[in-house]
Amino acid sequence: MIHPVAGLPSGHGAAPETAPEAPSPVRVMVAASVRLVRDGLAHTLGTATEVVAVTADGCATLREIARLEPDLLLLDVSMDGALGLVQQMPRAAPGTRVVAFAVDDAHDDQLLAWAEAGVVGWVGRDASADDVVQAVLRAARGELLCSARTAALLSARLALLARQGRVAAPPGHAGQLTPREAEVGELLARGCSNKHIARVLGLQLATVKNHVHSILEKLEVRSRGEAGALLRGTHAGV
Repeated sequence: MIHPVAGLPSGHGAAPETAPEAPSPVRVMVAASVRLVRDGLAHTLGTATEVVAVTADGCATLREIARLEPDLLLLDVSMDGALGLVQQMPRAAPGTRVVAFAVDDAHDDQLLAWAEAGVVGWVGRDASADDVVQAVLRAARGELLCSARTAALLSARLALLARQGRVAAPPGHAGQLTPREAEVGELLARGCSNKHIARVLGLQLATVKNHVHSILEKLEVRSRGEAGALLRGTHAGV
């Protein structure tokens, strides 16, 4: 234990200690058509995040997302127009990730449709309050929290797309993507961070960064957002 020297004010002659800055809280929006659901989700997330808005329909959600640009949207998939909303988000707020809430993972085609639209996390119908919070926080860090069945389905889908060569540079752009770049490009087009891509593909973060740089050069674009838009356009045309 350190005591002050007699006759001197406590701390005299020493540089004042400054507390490290606390990390900024994750800024979250909640969208659900049922008031009880959205208010309950907002209350649950309020203990670990900053809930910046709560909305009840697709139009209001898209408008508030473009205005507030939150880190993450927790979206009730039963809301009318929810899938179309996610498909429009890359233009409205390309930096906002989406976690789908109340997903029924028994329907493979629905899960794949949400994944292709850009969802980066899934919370099932029987999820607990802690599951919701963890899914949001992990998605904000570029991690994925979903059921083992969903993870297996997404992995199989990614492998199939890579084999079919569905992710290729659009006509008129320099070069073609290698099979590994195609895998990285598929995840990049979904809005995944480099850390998330590295985790899914089992690569080093530096390797993923190199692949992303190569993809930008081959597509002749300057940003991940532009590359993602081109790659999503390629998918739509297949």
